[in-house]
Amino acid sequence: YFQLGLVYYDGLGVEKDETKGIEYWQHAAMNGDVSSRGCLGVTELQAGNFENALQHLMISAKMGDQRSLNAIKDMFKEGHAT
Repeated sequence: YFQLGLVYYDGLGVEKDETKGIEYWQHAAMNGDVSSRGCLGVTELQAGNFENALQHLMISAKMGDQRSLNAIKDMFKEGHAT
């Protein structure tokens, strides 16, 4: 489901549908996919939903995702997390 999320979110060979991409990531994240959880965190961060972003990123960072850990550090540096 992670790959399907990417395909739809970015419109890779299909009509771009960010909502459908996010739904696929949510499904994958609920089944333990670290990359999907990180993508959800990044999309929330980009939307300015810092609390939701932090929750997603913390979960994926705890699962070993270094990019999520770096994003959390940046959130603290920029004052978006306390």
